[in-house]
Amino acid sequence: MNYDDVVKSRRSIRGYLDKPVPKELIREILEIAMRAPTSMNSQPWNFYVVAGEVLDRIRKGNVERNVAGVPDSREFRMGPPYAGVHRDRQVEIAVQLFQAMGIERGDKEKRMDWVLRGFRQFDAPVCIIVTYDRVLDGSDDTPFDCGAVTTALVNAAWSRGLGAVINSQGIMQSPVVREHAGIAEDQVIMKSIALGWPDETFPANAVVSTRKSVDEAAVFRGF
Repeated sequence: MNYDDVVKSRRSIRGYLDKPVPKELIREILEIAMRAPTSMNSQPWNFYVVAGEVLDRIRKGNVERNVAGVPDSREFRMGPPYAGVHRDRQVEIAVQLFQAMGIERGDKEKRMDWVLRGFRQFDAPVCIIVTYDRVLDGSDDTPFDCGAVTTALVNAAWSRGLGAVINSQGIMQSPVVREHAGIAEDQVIMKSIALGWPDETFPANAVVSTRKSVDEAAVFRGF
């Protein structure tokens, strides 16, 4: 696919085939992603790629702590809850997903199962945990750079037939993730990416989020 086709066709994938992803393919995707622009060539990012029994242990720990009501321990700040138009967009995509999956507003069991899918990394065969060097903690450039490399990663994956969804649920119970993924203390856990071969029969995978227009987002001067 050419670049425009990749960007315009990519969707967040929340349902995956039970099919392994070759390690060499992931290495190829990471190599491409790490050509992303970075502030003063700092390259603050690192990746912990987990699968198999290691990922299963993270899933189990995440779910157990969440069901038990253990407060989240996310290491990268969340900020205040969304409000106004940002909250409206959050609700809009949730409604789209619930409608696709046939989850009624009052169905607490199905709603909880959907939440737990996130803590299970959407049952994907691979999870990529994005971290950054702790010595850079507090720099606004660092998360900006990590966002750039993450975008490049999911696009590179899509161009090779792999789906992904960037999420926070999978790393909110950071002690579980840090222990089983063996994350070094000099790293801050920022995000996780579920990765695998898309299950085209999974209804939520067909959902395409709406985006505001260029006229809404851009201001042109001097043209």
